[in-house]
Amino acid sequence: MAEFAMILPIFLVLVFAIVDFGMGLNAWITVTNSAREGARLGAVGGTSAAITQKVRDTTCPGADPACLSKLTPTATNADGLSGQSVVVKADYQYSFISPLSSLVSFVCPTCNVGPTLNISSTADMRLE
Repeated sequence: MAEFAMILPIFLVLVFAIVDFGMGLNAWITVTNSAREGARLGAVGGTSAAITQKVRDTTCPGADPACLSKLTPTATNADGLSGQSVVVKADYQYSFISPLSSLVSFVCPTCNVGPTLNISSTADMRLE
């Protein structure tokens, strides 16, 4: 029982780190795919407003207000000439689901690890 009490906190931190890493990786893949979807829409003639909406719809299915408040999509050169590039950037603020950031700050006071992770993805496609 004493050994279990000593190992349990370390085991729980490890499990939380694995879960947070997996959720963060999922958020990064989703944001990257959303920027790519928006750039593809822009490449075939979509407007800046349509591109921004496509990025929002792809990142936050069901128009989740909590998700939409963390997302900042931008589209540049959407109304350009054929052969130019449309660039779509999506910034997302991922919040950790476990208190690992406070644990890291406790162990390493000089490390700047906040409760959120800024994820940014840029997609560039040529206008058709």
